[in-house]
Amino acid sequence: MRRMFRRNVRKTLSQNVPPVLQEANFAFDKGEYGRAGELFEHLAQAADARGGPRAPIFHLQAGRSRIFAGQTQLGMPSLKRGLELFAQRGQWQKLQQLGQRVLGELSTRGLSSEAGEIESLLKSLLPSSTSRSESTLLKKPILPTHCPSCGAAVRPDEVEWLDEATAECAYCESPVRGS
Repeated sequence: MRRMFRRNVRKTLSQNVPPVLQEANFAFDKGEYGRAGELFEHLAQAADARGGPRAPIFHLQAGRSRIFAGQTQLGMPSLKRGLELFAQRGQWQKLQQLGQRVLGELSTRGLSSEAGEIESLLKSLLPSSTSRSESTLLKKPILPTHCPSCGAAVRPDEVEWLDEATAECAYCESPVRGS
């Protein structure tokens, strides 16, 4: 019985998702932020080197992991790099949304100096007129809290929607279906 359960669990995980990404997401969810930070840094550097589309999100998650682990000096460069990559790619909405999320998390942790750094960076990176697209105003279906392929947390306001009921995981690009 136990063996069959393990096979079913393995079948639900996407074959295209790197095990290190799954491990990083699981470590983050378990509160092992230092380990998650190391793994996300490795993923971010590899994605950055090849110009991968997920490099910014990996940098941000590496930075968040380090901040949550109490390693602020290690986390800030990753946060900044992730935000800069969004700006370089002209992904203004993601830059604004994720930048505000980072600001909130830093402020909540009492890191006002670091929040000020990020706020200044955002002001320098964002164009003067950034507007929300109409698609963010439409009511979307409820998504699972975690990606079934890589285990990353899924935030409905931060995903790319493929259609009315399906979003794309920001970490592994697997489709995540809403209900």
